[in-house]
Amino acid sequence: MDVRIAEESEIGRLAGIWYDAWQDAHAAILPAALARLRTLRNFEDRLREALPHVRAAGPVGAPVAFCIVKEDQLYQLYVTAAARGTGIAAALVADAEERLVRSGVAKAWLSCAIGNERAARFYEKCGWQRKGVVTDILETTAGTFPLEVWRYEKSLVG
Repeated sequence: MDVRIAEESEIGRLAGIWYDAWQDAHAAILPAALARLRTLRNFEDRLREALPHVRAAGPVGAPVAFCIVKEDQLYQLYVTAAARGTGIAAALVADAEERLVRSGVAKAWLSCAIGNERAARFYEKCGWQRKGVVTDILETTAGTFPLEVWRYEKSLVG
């Protein structure tokens, strides 16, 4: 399946993917205070702001996955439950890495929720290396929210 630029008309569908997948992967392992802030509306607003950096996979109007790159970071990656295991996530990661290289990034990073073993295994399969635990300062509608996460890095050159 091809990776493509996400369209503004898809923000609602993409936010639904993000909300559902976030709940599936994070609700049981992250603080309840953060989960209360991660609403469908919050994801819509964040997608609208990030839209120039959002890539989607799936038919136009019916995406099944998306990825956001932010500066030198693979910032967000979410796939519907039905599309997991199809290679879509790997295609999105490869596209993100290519975009990062084109923008001059030699070493990229991402954060992964501590305890999200499925995501951790996937990132490691894609060549990302866990470098340790760091405190990520998340932006929320209630201000910043410090959260300890696993930091992964990958050299994109050489």
